[in-house]
Amino acid sequence: MRIISANLNGIRSAHRKGFHLWLAKQRADVVCLQETKAQVAQLTDEVRSPGRWHTYYADAEKKGYSGVALFCRQEPDKITTGFGFDEFDREGRYIQADFGKLSVSSVYLPSGSSGDHRQQVKFEFMDKFMPWLAKRRKDSREYIVCGDWNIAHRNIDLKNWRSNQKNSGFLPAERAWLDRLFDEVGYVDAFRQINQQEEQYTWWSNRGQAWENNVGWRLDYQIITPGLAERVRKASIYKKNRFSDHAPLIIDYDGDITAF
Repeated sequence: MRIISANLNGIRSAHRKGFHLWLAKQRADVVCLQETKAQVAQLTDEVRSPGRWHTYYADAEKKGYSGVALFCRQEPDKITTGFGFDEFDREGRYIQADFGKLSVSSVYLPSGSSGDHRQQVKFEFMDKFMPWLAKRRKDSREYIVCGDWNIAHRNIDLKNWRSNQKNSGFLPAERAWLDRLFDEVGYVDAFRQINQQEEQYTWWSNRGQAWENNVGWRLDYQIITPGLAERVRKASIYKKNRFSDHAPLIIDYDGDITAF
């Protein structure tokens, strides 16, 4: 079972850069997209629903902003958009597909990098999302929550950690929030389950020579319930071609998506 997560920084832009052509060769079961930055009505059929994918979108009300989507090889049993908080659901930040007792979702946490107000919005999202995630642990389901979480967890998850400790994305409170998610609530960082290497980044600033010098951050995750931890077999970050300022995160799991 192959799951891909990718922040596209605009699905139309990524399409022009070859993302859909690349995706057709990946043998993925579910593709979780973030920052589509378009409403469905603005998309051509080629961009909206390429090939034989079953495609589902949760758009932001504001054009050109946020938005998440799922591309599924198999038609899901159920699709859920939003996680029950209107102020964030209107921004198109969560969509979930259910296959038997497995749920795969795409989430896009707010960025706080544009100023104090947006950082407070990010903290508000985190305050609401944590209890929601904790409640899911009581379900008789397995979850793969993919997306751009906009937080680097540990020092090895960004190049210049010393100089970024007061910046959004690496604030102590943000890192502690992920600590709680993993250590107390019990979710698992699927990538780190099998890869503890340094310099494993998924996002690079467009400023300076960040991409060329690999001065990046690991902001994109597949966060899973512990019942899936032993099923993680392979994890990779695709960097041969650039479709966005983020790179796709690809994780293979033991088992067929229909077997849950």
